[in-house]
Amino acid sequence: MMMFYWISLIIVSIGFTGLLYRLVKGPTIADRVVALDAIGISLVSIVALLSLINETEFFLEIILLLSILSFIGTTAFAKFLERGEIFDRNDHR
Repeated sequence: MMMFYWISLIIVSIGFTGLLYRLVKGPTIADRVVALDAIGISLVSIVALLSLINETEFFLEIILLLSILSFIGTTAFAKFLERGEIFDRNDHR
């Protein structure tokens, strides 16, 4: 079973490098946002596989933190693409 984890880690790492290329060279902003979201998912997968390989549960907090940060980043980019700004500075009085 350990060999399966190592092979999975190598495959996810190769996909991660492809996503880094898309993040840098993406022709549009939307491609870069999708690549950034997929990088977050890949990071969670890599940390989970490392946790399985090391047979420890200490990495579960890191997985949760990466998931939350990836979600916040994706929603911030989506709001930026929709409105052109992330924080609304208008006074609504």
